Amino acid sequence: MTDHPRKGTVAAPGSPDFALHTLGWRAFQDLCAAVLREVWAQSVHTFADSNDGGRDGAFYGTWQQPPDPIGVQDVPDGPFVLQCKHTKKADTTLAPSDLDDEFAKVQALVERGLCSSYVLLTNARVSGNSEATIRQRLLDAGVVYPLVLDGQWICDTIATRQRLRTFVPRVYGLGDLSQILDERAYTQAQALLGHLRDELATFVVTDAYRRAVQAVQDHGFVLLLGEPAVGKSVIAATLAMTALDAWGCLTVNAHDAEGLVRHWNPHEPNQFFWIDDAFGAVRHEQQLTDSWSRHMRHVMTAVRGGAKVVLTSRDYIYRDARPYLKEYAYPLLHEQQVVVDVAQLPLHERRQILYNHIKLGDQPREVRRKMKPHLDAAAATEPFHPEVARRLGHQAFTRHLELTNDGITDFAARPTAFLRDVYNELGTDEKAALALTYQAEEQLVAPLSLDPPQTDVITRLGSTPAGASRALQALTGTFLRFASAANNDTTAGWSFRHPTLQEGFAEYMAADPNLLGIFITGLNWQTLLTRIDCGTEERGTLLRVPPSLYPAVAKRLRNIEAETRRNWEDRRLWYAFFATRCSNDFLKTYTEHDPEFPKRMANLWSFLDATHEAKVLARLHQAGLHEPDEHQVLLTRVAELAVDTPDAGWLRRAEWKILLTDIDRNQLIEQVRRKLIPNLQHTLQEWEYNYDSSDDPQDYYGQLEKELSTYKRAFETDDQAAAALDRALAEVQRLIESEYENRDPERSDGYTRERQGSTNWTFSHGRSVFDDVDI
Repeated sequence: MTDHPRKGTVAAPGSPDFALHTLGWRAFQDLCAAVLREVWAQSVHTFADSNDGGRDGAFYGTWQQPPDPIGVQDVPDGPFVLQCKHTKKADTTLAPSDLDDEFAKVQALVERGLCSSYVLLTNARVSGNSEATIRQRLLDAGVVYPLVLDGQWICDTIATRQRLRTFVPRVYGLGDLSQILDERAYTQAQALLGHLRDELATFVVTDAYRRAVQAVQDHGFVLLLGEPAVGKSVIAATLAMTALDAWGCLTVNAHDAEGLVRHWNPHEPNQFFWIDDAFGAVRHEQQLTDSWSRHMRHVMTAVRGGAKVVLTSRDYIYRDARPYLKEYAYPLLHEQQVVVDVAQLPLHERRQILYNHIKLGDQPREVRRKMKPHLDAAAATEPFHPEVARRLGHQAFTRHLELTNDGITDFAARPTAFLRDVYNELGTDEKAALALTYQAEEQLVAPLSLDPPQTDVITRLGSTPAGASRALQALTGTFLRFASAANNDTTAGWSFRHPTLQEGFAEYMAADPNLLGIFITGLNWQTLLTRIDCGTEERGTLLRVPPSLYPAVAKRLRNIEAETRRNWEDRRLWYAFFATRCSNDFLKTYTEHDPEFPKRMANLWSFLDATHEAKVLARLHQAGLHEPDEHQVLLTRVAELAVDTPDAGWLRRAEWKILLTDIDRNQLIEQVRRKLIPNLQHTLQEWEYNYDSSDDPQDYYGQLEKELSTYKRAFETDDQAAAALDRALAEVQRLIESEYENRDPERSDGYTRERQGSTNWTFSHGRSVFDDVDI
């Protein structure tokens, strides 16, 4: 495959230069193997130094001449020996004397029939005279075909091979991007690198990353799942950088499905959308899932037109969200072809991740030396979290860490306990800066401009605006990240560097009721509803409110409810809070402040299995706060919707099993039998009349199909009702097919699918990857 220069590239003078000296020995060896696999398109085995018999890598088998060779046409058959020489000093020149030990090994390899061709790869410079001397000494040792490839050859190869950069994405953080990206992509890449440079510098190509690349190439879509701190966002961010280069995509970091659809441009086929925490940050947020369900048709239309979409989610959140997603809108979700679990990291990947974070962190050399004997054990700790490996590499998180095997493995296994101690020891200015960032929800806007609630938080914490501002700068890179304004759609500001740091700070604040009371007063209503937890014990750490503060929270919510429930999305935030983040005691406290609250919840609309009101009512029922007269109002309303819509949601969702008795369900079934079944033709005509040609037929009629199918299961012992429902379902299918026939059947894929070549790698670990972590 030949990569041609792209139009509009930024004119950066000179040859490309990547900082290869900053890589560890193992990372450089893997980079060289990836370079040769991509350039030569052969299967390559790599060996570790201590038991490689003088070989860093080897090729066996029949050589297949690549269509785009490296400038040497008559490459003989193997076996090949690939030898890597890495130096950690920049601008170093390799001398023949540096290879005296290697020359002694080569002759033995030749005599054993293991070396016909010898390829030396180094990140150092090699002069013409040195290359001639090295080649001659290899010939004298019996090598048939010697080849010397220096650091500049490797850099040039990286710069001209887009597919290579896709599978070695660390290089984006090692060199001048203007050498490899066109001007439009270069501008976006600079903005991404504003908060991605550290991630790219430490990134390890894992099997999960390779599978994610494959899913995006093959299907235009991938969902990255995993526990907190396992690297989902880093993989997504690296895919975003890769998309700019290898796929020529414009990158959009949207916040939700609505944002994706809003930014999608049908006339710009190459767009890459990256949405972190698609279904909620720390817990399932029903309004986000409902939005994906509503917009999934538009999302898939964008994908068919060439857009690429990457979502991330914590695994336990996705399990809660999945039942609410319309699988018929995107069958691949059901078939698991685009879902990648990023938590499964083999030991060699863990070691390299930990090495990168320790080596590129700010720990002094002496600390790294003392850590080194214990890092293999830390990499083997269960569970292993890349984010915790990052913290281990920074002094800010390890001030009191015991540099022993028990101390380091304990840090890896119990990161939350260590984090609480770190927050407790921060100064008042640092605590104020973190409180402001947490209070700001998604981002604390820069330059800092404080409103009265923010000023009050700073003052009561004992800080000053100037002190908090200085602390924001000091915490950037460890606890916080700063994002520059990339375009008119984004603003500059601070956010927590990782969600687990944000959750840890919430736990720290919750331990101090005085601080928490002040803080809650300063939160805006949206942040209040999405960040606090009033008494539940579900997974996902939020700002936990103690019972002593329930009256204060209830009073504030009651005072602002009327003015903040104006539209459908706002109401969903309210109902999600009451349904999922309130204990029975808090609900009792709130209904005392707002006695009409249960009655308002009974004012339901279709569709019943998507309404938050029903979930709130179920919680009120469990708390003994749902009165008999209110229940009768609810039953009357459900009966109307069951027939008129028709809406069978009351037969599906768990909350209705709580709200309805067996007698209630039998009454509703009888209402459907008497009023809906005989009039199904009229119902179908109503749906056909209300159809809007701009709607997708399957999306529109799919809901009706779902309701009628539910009723069919409910009437399976009633042959007459079941037959009537069968006829209605067949008519629904005819309506869908008829609408599609009236549309243009052509659908464009809009993007090129490329498959990663098969590889055959073997690893041995006689030499520890951590050998040079303290150099």
